[in-house]
Amino acid sequence: MEWEVRLIEWMQGSFGDLSRTAGKIFAFIGGEAGLLIMMLIVMFCWKKEVGKRLALILAAENAYLSMIKTVVMRPRPYMEHPDRVEALVPVKSGADVKDVAAQGYSFPSMHSASVTAAYMSLAYKAKKRWVWILAVCLTFLVGVSRPAVGAHYPTDVLAGWALGFAVIGIFSLLDRFVKKEWICHLILLAMALPGVFFVRTQDYFASLGLLIGVIAAIPFEEKYVGFKDTGNVFAMILRVIGAVVIFLLMNTLLKMPFNSEFLASARPDALLIRTARYAVMVFVVMGVYPKVFPLFEKIKKS
Repeated sequence: MEWEVRLIEWMQGSFGDLSRTAGKIFAFIGGEAGLLIMMLIVMFCWKKEVGKRLALILAAENAYLSMIKTVVMRPRPYMEHPDRVEALVPVKSGADVKDVAAQGYSFPSMHSASVTAAYMSLAYKAKKRWVWILAVCLTFLVGVSRPAVGAHYPTDVLAGWALGFAVIGIFSLLDRFVKKEWICHLILLAMALPGVFFVRTQDYFASLGLLIGVIAAIPFEEKYVGFKDTGNVFAMILRVIGAVVIFLLMNTLLKMPFNSEFLASARPDALLIRTARYAVMVFVVMGVYPKVFPLFEKIKKS
């Protein structure tokens, strides 16, 4: 709609370089890396069960929204109006801004939905006033930043906020009516799998891999690892740093057998390999890596 393009033009013209700087910060907070770090901090430094729930929410929500994006197929503002909207912070900085497979579609805003679902769920579990304030502020600021950098129309953000709350509602309904955890997991996965047949964006197949990895890691960790929450600050820091290092290292190693052009393509085999890569990385970080946590406690004591 014309008013949306005019609003984006006004935001980019009024805020100037601030749009680019703030946009990068909030894109990180609401993006894969920022949310992954937040989830790891919650899981490994505060409460394991809350961290697991956040991992499920984020993986499922991203998969569902990727399917909606493909159904609606709304191009991003910087794709549709290159003469009026500047791509200040492209979704994939190294890819062509018109490459839909890499940049994804515009509606709804994944960043807005992810921050809403993750931080509002965290605030509900924490039951702290300051966490609620943080959740509301981040939800608003991340959402507003998306049109300012040209990545989304305002209605994309509104839809993202609404769908973030909708995902929270889905989890609440499953908590109420489905008592067995494995059945809940199968329902979440079944809702995400149809996208395999019609979605061809990298975001969807990465999210599907995350969801599969989380669903596999939860029972494995409970049965074979069973790590405990800790009050040891030194151990908390080592837990998170180790998880990030393992995730990045595995991401690099698992890419090595394939050339970069193949991995960046929208070929079905490349996308399925992306799913497998993310599933393995998350399974190792959440399910296997915590086996070394008792060692971190001993290092501090010694």
